Order: sequence, then structure tokens, then C-alpha cells
Amino acid sequence: MRRIKLTPVSTDEFMNTPAQLREQICDIGQRLYQRQLVAASDGNISVRLHEHEILCTPTLICKGHMEPDDLCTVTMDGKQVGGRRKMSSEVLVHLEVYRRRADVQSVLHCHPPHVNAFGMTGTPIPACIMPEVELFLGEVPTAPYALTGTPQLAAAIGPFIDQTNIIVLANHGTVSFGESVEQALWWAEILDAYCRTLLLSQSLGAPQLLTNGQVRELLEAKKKWGLDDPRSGPDYQDADLSQRPLFGDC
Repeated sequence: MRRIKLTPVSTDEFMNTPAQLREQICDIGQRLYQRQLVAASDGNISVRLHEHEILCTPTLICKGHMEPDDLCTVTMDGKQVGGRRKMSSEVLVHLEVYRRRADVQSVLHCHPPHVNAFGMTGTPIPACIMPEVELFLGEVPTAPYALTGTPQLAAAIGPFIDQTNIIVLANHGTVSFGESVEQALWWAEILDAYCRTLLLSQSLGAPQLLTNGQVRELLEAKKKWGLDDPRSGPDYQDADLSQRPLFGDC
């Protein structure tokens, strides 16, 4: 399976000082809380400082009320080396992504309620319906349930990290990753808005799928924009990409 490429961004986005990165994490935390993608002390956010360390949110803190000094510095082997608060145990998930994806600069975990409606019922996220979702997310996998804060949860997402930039965690939430903390948030926002629209549509009838030809047109557009998608590979050459399960029909 080929790796998903991230949306090209200006290299200026990577010229942030540690202080600026702290401010960005706190800003994204506020937006997560305001958008109700997290509640209480839910969720966690991290950015890559350099090859050997990341900056991450601490445990048991509301993401809408963080201060820059609340953040923790953690090594790539999971040791906290900075910060007055204790790091989140879910940093193991973040580190697993960073180890496998050198292109990723930020990882975000949250609990989007409309996505969770799918994740809690074991319902796959339907594909081939909305162009924006096909372009920016593609097919979205669901990782099997594992206890939060354990190596088992990090292992559960392993098989999917190279296939996508956002993963649904069964009975839990999502983990998304990007070239900036802003981009990691975008993927979570897009997916939750999509799932909300899907749930609203059920009162009107089944969503109309894009045709195989329409999906392949979108995949060609992704190629032109420098975005990879596993469905452009030889394994899908003869497949009808419009044939995907909807809601509970799986």
C-alpha cells in the first residue's frame, strides 16, 4: 500500500520557534474545545520539535484552557524531559505515527461526536459520496479497539498509518496527522462534518454514490495536486470504486 502524501504547504510553516509552536498548540486546543470535538480533559496534541523530541499536551487538562507553559517535552522513546505537568499516556500513539511517517510534523487526537457514532457502532465510514472528502481524506479506516494509554492502542493504528492521514479509533475517537497542527485539525473537522451530514441524510434517504468514473476523475485531480491515494495503485486498477458499504450495510 502506497503512502498518502500530505497537502503541499509553504516551507515557511516549518520555521516556527518552540515558543510559537506552544502558542499554536494552545490555539488549536481552544478550537477543539469550542467546536466540541473534545470535552473536559479529552484529546491530546503534539508537534515534532526535531528528530529526537516532540512537544505535547499534558494529561488531565482541558484543551480549551491550556497555557504554553503547560506543555511537555518528550523524547522519541517516550521519556518526559521537560514540563511542569505530567505527559499524557496517549503520547505513545503520537510517537508511533512520528516513527513511521517522517513527513508528519503534528499529531492530534480528539473525540468528534459524529465520527464516534460510526466508530461505536462498528460502521465503516462510507466513501465515494462527497468530492471534498475524496480529495482531502480518501478512504478512512477504523482501527480495532484497544485500551487507551497502552502500547496496544499504538499497535492497533500501525497497519493504517501509511494508508491515510486520519484514523478512526473504534469506541474512542480519531487520530489525525499532518505537516502542521492546523492541518491535523483540518482532517478531524472535515471528517466530523462529513459524518454529521451523513447522519442527517438518513431521514431523507440513502446518499447517492459517485460513480466509478467520477471517483477516478477525483483521483486524477489528486495526482495533479501532488496528493497520493492507495486507490490509484495497481491493486485497484480493475475495481469499481463506487461499490462501498453504506451505514450498517457491511
